[in-house]
Amino acid sequence: MDITSLYSVGSADMAKTAANTAISQERSSETNSSNFGSVLNTAMSNINTTNGYLSDAEDEEVKWSLGETNNTHDLTIALGKASTALQYTVAVRDKLLDAYKELMQIQI
Repeated sequence: MDITSLYSVGSADMAKTAANTAISQERSSETNSSNFGSVLNTAMSNINTTNGYLSDAEDEEVKWSLGETNNTHDLTIALGKASTALQYTVAVRDKLLDAYKELMQIQI
């Protein structure tokens, strides 16, 4: 391993590296806030989708109960979608709560 190039490193190089590090840390904090925003938007979108599936399932149940439709296939599909989406949403919520509890237990 050749380390001869390290002999020419001076204080000006160190200052330049420190400035670049500070700039990259500022950019990473901006990226982290935008990452949180994108995760939050995705979570809200998934919750809205789940609510839509639950609403569709209720609509199909009402139609079938009132005798407006005899097609149990659509009812079964709507109930399956709603059930799967709700299970997924609850699982994500549980994981987020577990992560929050773990963060709260960290000793500083």
